[in-house]
Amino acid sequence: MSYGAPVAQLPARRTLLPMGSPRASEETSRAVERSAGRLTTAAYRHMESHLEWYLDLSAQERSWVGTVVQSGFASFVDWYVHSDTDKTDDHATASIFAAAPRGLTRTISLRQTLDLLRTVVDVVEDHIPELAAAGEETALREDVLRYSRDIAFAAAQVYAGAAETRGAWDARLESLVVDAVVRGESPDELTSRAAALGWDRTEGVVVVMGAVPTDAGERALERMRTAAGRVGVDLLISAQESRLIVIAGGVTDPEQIATALAPAFGPGPVVVGPRVSRLHSARGSARAAAAALRAAPAWAGAPRPVRSDDLLPERVLVGDTGARSYLIRHVFTPLRKASGASLEETCTTYLACGRSLEATARALFVHPNTVRYRLGRITALTGYDPTAPREAYVLQTALAVGRLDEAATSASSDAEDLPTPT
Repeated sequence: MSYGAPVAQLPARRTLLPMGSPRASEETSRAVERSAGRLTTAAYRHMESHLEWYLDLSAQERSWVGTVVQSGFASFVDWYVHSDTDKTDDHATASIFAAAPRGLTRTISLRQTLDLLRTVVDVVEDHIPELAAAGEETALREDVLRYSRDIAFAAAQVYAGAAETRGAWDARLESLVVDAVVRGESPDELTSRAAALGWDRTEGVVVVMGAVPTDAGERALERMRTAAGRVGVDLLISAQESRLIVIAGGVTDPEQIATALAPAFGPGPVVVGPRVSRLHSARGSARAAAAALRAAPAWAGAPRPVRSDDLLPERVLVGDTGARSYLIRHVFTPLRKASGASLEETCTTYLACGRSLEATARALFVHPNTVRYRLGRITALTGYDPTAPREAYVLQTALAVGRLDEAATSASSDAEDLPTPT
């Protein structure tokens, strides 16, 4: 059974000799040698009556476990009968762990493997009176305990090797999934990879980006995973050059999780993209976060972490078409199409007058209360308050890009209307 680390790499230890007499009697040795089949049958009965998890295994998985148990008894018999030779305990270990298929560590845990070893010990101990010659019961019991101890240590080593191998594989697969999200690969391919990491049904996904930690990077990432675990959030992490990309799943409050993760990032801005429903939709969150990370230095007072949607004006400056489209669709167009009073004109005049109610009222020939009422409608319609400096900047940017878009559309339409040269 390959558990991820080749058995041949297990360290060889000293030769084991029985702790009782220098050599077990011929009678005890023959009894032990003939006992393997009987002990294996007793072990099956013991597992069925004492190990609940064993009953939940499939027929194939039970056959794998049975192979391990049979090999364990056969190995003990071989070790005990030939313990005066130059055999070492890693020989016994190899004969057990080489007998079962590669996938067994993913079927039964280390704790369950130790349950099997305990079963072997219990069964042999129950049969010691009929195996050991008179006066050799204690020595045989001690030999069983020594053998089980060394096999338990060997099993722990094998599982540790399997964990390291799986950890390295998971890290590579994790990076592939993050890269697939950032590059916008097909949902089918992304879903198949994510399923291997248990992310195929994860809901509530956000992308958080910042700088790679400059020192103690591995410890920083472990702190990040620990912080996420406290709030019940799963993480996929990948470092791409100087940028650390974190995909968080199971998120209900993006700002809360970003605040929890921010200390583990390197110096500089930390941005969080919008929350999406599933991993296959996370491309939009990743694009917004990446654009916001590029644009964040333009806002000197940006909080850490900062939402990507709070950097819409700066994202427009770095050429983010997504931010430009958002401002046109959700801010400029509603102002342009608002019925009744001209909210676009009021917003433009108010910003041009330095956000002064009186100056705006004089410019529009209306009462200041009318201006105040219209500003309230602008806030309700767009979600941005013209009286707040930062939000006024967003509105001003939206008006600018909206008018530029209209001008470009008009120019394109005029060009289509020109006669074709003959």
